[in-house]
Amino acid sequence: MIAQISVYPIGEGTSVSRFVKKGVAVIEKSGYTYEVGGMSTTVETPGLDELFDLIKKVHAAHVKEGAKRIMIDLKVDDRLDKKATIGTKKASVTK
Repeated sequence: MIAQISVYPIGEGTSVSRFVKKGVAVIEKSGYTYEVGGMSTTVETPGLDELFDLIKKVHAAHVKEGAKRIMIDLKVDDRLDKKATIGTKKASVTK
């Protein structure tokens, strides 16, 4: 399962990088394959349960950092007919 995640607080000023860094640290600690992009992070998880557990942990990191309002944008690609990864998805549109 491949997911595009963007978790960010609102009402915290023009820069939210300190919150995003905390979220990325949670994703890195998870051991899942991921890529940080300019507007979101893409991550591979075994399934929905693992994905939602990860999102809960990222959310908790934002709360711990002091966020009072948190937005979560999520896009999921659950390919069931064959194995898909971030790499295969990128390769399919760049070749």
